[in-house]
Amino acid sequence: MTARLPAVEDGRADAPVLVLGPSLGTDTGLFDPQVAEFARSHRVIRYDLRGHGGSQVVPGPCTIADLAGDVLALLDDLDVDRFSYAGVSIGGAIGQQLALTVPDRLDRLALIASAARFADPPSWAVRAAQVREQGTGVLVPSRTGTWFTAEWAEREPAAAERLLDVLRATPAEGYAACCEAIGAFDVRDRLHDITAPTLVVAGAEDPATTVDMVRLLADGIPQSEFVVVPGAAHLPNATHPGAVGAALRDHLGG
Repeated sequence: MTARLPAVEDGRADAPVLVLGPSLGTDTGLFDPQVAEFARSHRVIRYDLRGHGGSQVVPGPCTIADLAGDVLALLDDLDVDRFSYAGVSIGGAIGQQLALTVPDRLDRLALIASAARFADPPSWAVRAAQVREQGTGVLVPSRTGTWFTAEWAEREPAAAERLLDVLRATPAEGYAACCEAIGAFDVRDRLHDITAPTLVVAGAEDPATTVDMVRLLADGIPQSEFVVVPGAAHLPNATHPGAVGAALRDHLGG
């Protein structure tokens, strides 16, 4: 079953399309630091993952291919044929799936704090069960040090709290279903089939998708560039928008 995703659009309707895919437990606001700049050169389309933000909660299991299908259905509804795509974490996994599924529609790809297979696959089912039982609030304490460093949270307490509030508001079933999709995702043997020019970005302090894990994407994708953001953890576009924005700008030509 395809989920209907809400879209937030910025920029000119006749500009090249840039689709932005969020990470687990966040929403379209994750990309607020990037939108003002890229809306000058692109039609920027942001979406919420199924079961996140304003999107539909679809009961039952799903795969990354299902989530990519949600995005394609949204783009078809918006009459978008060709597009570039940048995604964070699970959003980057969706980007890899799109690159493999509809290579003829994808211009450029950016994968931020993502992986071809995420660490410890069995743990994602455990996390899904925990969230279904206790809600997403149970994860809030662990996001400091994972999503962002403690030092950044001390410098930007309001921004850190905004991100955590989005996690608290995420429906348990939406989060859990996406956890299960992450645990089953593995395209390590297909990376060489990705033909879109690809930017790969890692946070130097990210414990969830470590630099070495993210580097494997760049090693496996033929036309790729690898960038490490010093001081960043798992949400580098939110915490270090200048460095990520500059890398995206160079890659997208905006």
